[in-house]
Amino acid sequence: METKGLINNTLDEIPYIKPDAKKITGLVKESGRVTGYQLSDNTIIDKQSAVNMAKQGMILGVGIAHRKGSRYLKSLPNGTEGDNLSNLPTVSNKL
Repeated sequence: METKGLINNTLDEIPYIKPDAKKITGLVKESGRVTGYQLSDNTIIDKQSAVNMAKQGMILGVGIAHRKGSRYLKSLPNGTEGDNLSNLPTVSNKL
């Protein structure tokens, strides 16, 4: 199917997910930019830690992409808009 090719063209990496992987439930933002994430166990992690965790298969539903030399997380397409990262609530920064 063409979808897999599309996903691979927009993401640098789609990690193998571990059984104990967490889900992202909220976004930490500063001046409108994502700087961290809240996970399903309510921990808050910074953006770079999230990328590292995703690379290790410890975060569900995301791949790794890059823009202007910066790596970031991107939702994997699954046909459901409600669980896309851009649709998640903003949470307070507890870092």
